[in-house]
Amino acid sequence: MTDTLQTAAAEQRCGTVAIVGKPNVGKSTLLNALVGQKISITSRKAQTTRHRITGIHNAGPTQFIFVDTPGFQTAHANALNRSLNKTVLGAVGDVDLVLFVVNAGSFTDADARVMALLSPHIPCILVANKLDKVHVRHEIAHWLQEMQEQHAFAELMPMSAKNPKDIQRLLVQCEKYLPLQAWWYNDDELTDRSEKFLVSEMIREKLFRLTGDELPYTSTVVIDTFTEEPGKTVSRMVRVAATIIVERDGHKAMVIGEGGERLKQIGTLARQELEKLMDAKVFLELWVKVRSGWADDEARVRSFGYE
Repeated sequence: MTDTLQTAAAEQRCGTVAIVGKPNVGKSTLLNALVGQKISITSRKAQTTRHRITGIHNAGPTQFIFVDTPGFQTAHANALNRSLNKTVLGAVGDVDLVLFVVNAGSFTDADARVMALLSPHIPCILVANKLDKVHVRHEIAHWLQEMQEQHAFAELMPMSAKNPKDIQRLLVQCEKYLPLQAWWYNDDELTDRSEKFLVSEMIREKLFRLTGDELPYTSTVVIDTFTEEPGKTVSRMVRVAATIIVERDGHKAMVIGEGGERLKQIGTLARQELEKLMDAKVFLELWVKVRSGWADDEARVRSFGYE
């Protein structure tokens, strides 16, 4: 029996794969598709992801450990963006493989600044995402050739993160770059992030989705209390009190909405998704507070959970 286990471990592959790119190229959507379940929040608003989020996918003898990173920021050099960029730099330099995500057929100055961070010593796959939005497909081949001249990519992968067949093809491409070693996580683990962290992320996603571009991306969510107790009619009951932090009184009014309707909607949508994710009955209480200038304050940025 021991020999069998040792043989199985010897055949296992396990490694880390960083997903990097400028804001809004679909990194979080790609992570969720690769893991097979939602663990990273998505929205049309740039800079939704703010933390290094690990997602785990097991296939056969291989364990893929994907690291979703914030979009690399160049627009504003405030304390929050410096923290986000530090997270990206930390992820890029300490993995077995990098997925550099760009919009298919496009390469901007912002993309170039992210590409400049790539190590020549770590293999990198160019993920040309959102291929479904490209209307003139024959131009992609020429564009891919130009991209290969920009950087020595290990693979070129035109695809759509929303296409399951493309996701499977990408997993096959990634597998060969992962080292032969025993798995780091159990086969039932999806992420190394706590449920408390996932709650704050889910609230933030609904906040941005329901406020659109009106609300600055510097708004954030802080979990005040997170308690779990046995349920009377369900196996788990989780109670959460959370505060949405905004920078101005006008933003607070916007989040609360007329008669408190928008805040109620944010809470309802977050609670419904969390109940599915956590397999629990969730009671969620939301507050909104103004903390002017927090994104420029190093100490406050750290106190809100950023590195």
